[in-house]
Amino acid sequence: MFQITVQYFPVNFDVAFLRIKQQYIHFTHYKIAFYIHVTFSIFSLFAGFTQFSRFIRTKYSQVHKIVGWIYIVSILLLAAPSGLVIGYYANGGFWSQLAFCLLAVGWFLFTLKAFVALKQNDYQKHQIFMIRSFALTLSAITLRFWKYIIVLAFQPRPMDVYQIVAWLGWVLNLIIAEIIILKYIKK
Repeated sequence: MFQITVQYFPVNFDVAFLRIKQQYIHFTHYKIAFYIHVTFSIFSLFAGFTQFSRFIRTKYSQVHKIVGWIYIVSILLLAAPSGLVIGYYANGGFWSQLAFCLLAVGWFLFTLKAFVALKQNDYQKHQIFMIRSFALTLSAITLRFWKYIIVLAFQPRPMDVYQIVAWLGWVLNLIIAEIIILKYIKK
C-alpha cells in the first residue's frame, strides 16, 4: 500500500489510478480529496495494525492511546470524508459509486461510535466498533487482493471488475468482523 501511495508524490495527476480519472482532474475538490484520502488512509492503515495487539495495549498503553488518536483523527477528519467525495466519482457507474460512498459513511460512523464508546469508558463497545472500523480500513488491501484474483481467474472487462470489487472489498471484511465479534467478544 505504501508503494501505491508514494507514486502520487510529488503531486502528479498523470500516474497510476489518476490516469483513468482525467475527466475529474480539473475539479479542484476532487484533486484535494484524492490526495487527502491517499495520504491519511495510509496513516489509518498503519495505525490500525498496532491497535489490536494486547501486548501494546497493556505494556505500552500510552503508545496505544497516541496511535489510536492518529487512527481516529485520520479517519474522522480526513480519510473518510475525502473518501466520500472520491466515492461519488468512482469508476463503474452508480453501483460502484454507491458501494464506495457506503464504505466511506460506514467507516466514519463505526470510527465515530468507537470514539464515543471510548469517551463513555465502554471499552467493550469501543473494541467492537474498532473491529468494524478496521475491517473497513482493510478494504484498501482486500479490494486489490480481490481484483488480482478475479482478473487472474476470469479476465473480465476492467469496469466489471471494478463494480465487483467495489462491494467485495469491504462487505466480506465486515462479515468477517462480525464473526470475530460474535466468536471472541463477550457481550
